[in-house]
Amino acid sequence: MTQVLEVEHWIQCLQGRLYSKQWTPTDLASEQTILLFHDSLGCVALWRDFPKQLAIATGRRVLAYDRLGFGRSAARTDSLKEGFVREEAVSFIPILLKELSIGDFVACGHSVGGGMAVETGYAFPETCKAVVTIAAQAFVEDRTIEGIKKAQAEFSSTESFRRLAKYHGEKTGWVLQAWIDTWLAPDFAGWSLDAALDALKCPVLAIHGELDQYGSAAHPERIAGRHGISKILRGVGHNPHRESAELLVSIIREWVAPGLSER
Repeated sequence: MTQVLEVEHWIQCLQGRLYSKQWTPTDLASEQTILLFHDSLGCVALWRDFPKQLAIATGRRVLAYDRLGFGRSAARTDSLKEGFVREEAVSFIPILLKELSIGDFVACGHSVGGGMAVETGYAFPETCKAVVTIAAQAFVEDRTIEGIKKAQAEFSSTESFRRLAKYHGEKTGWVLQAWIDTWLAPDFAGWSLDAALDALKCPVLAIHGELDQYGSAAHPERIAGRHGISKILRGVGHNPHRESAELLVSIIREWVAPGLSER
């Protein structure tokens, strides 16, 4: 049975420390790292067992990290700007890649993390060999806004807030505000991934749940474009890595092997 070595890292950046964790299978089949980007309310812990399963299935090192302001990383008090998705790829990923000695990699992100994976693929055309998005948004859709407004009402309850606070602690209020206020702001209505997608050179796999409450099938279709592949998971919502992890891992494994390492 494949063994997986789990190692935690702390990366120092100008704004504070970032927490990361990597899962490395003993029978490594490829030197390419799979870099995971979490969603708007996520963190390393909320990936649950998915990174380990992905490492075993693909034979690749899997690395996840908490963005600044999330999980175990340092807090932040500023407001997210309209360009925060691209900013993650430009300002933080270079530090992460350097400090953890990551060469060629696959960028894989969930929800807004999928957008960050696309922007990272665009920013690192030589070393990002593929992009995988999971329930990602490519633009601001009415369905996205409606889903966020419904979640906003749900998180007004003490119990919902407390559950999220298990992962973000005193940063929970900022995490919610960063998600809700940013996406509902009028200035953000025109945001899209179009510029990065138009310039992206590497292969793209866009995975989306049929029942995703934050975006229709128009999102994976736009992300995949003419050269990528989109997969719709029947009966699955916005969190395939929790709702249908085995199927999600299988789809990614089949896509990255055997030929991706030569691309």
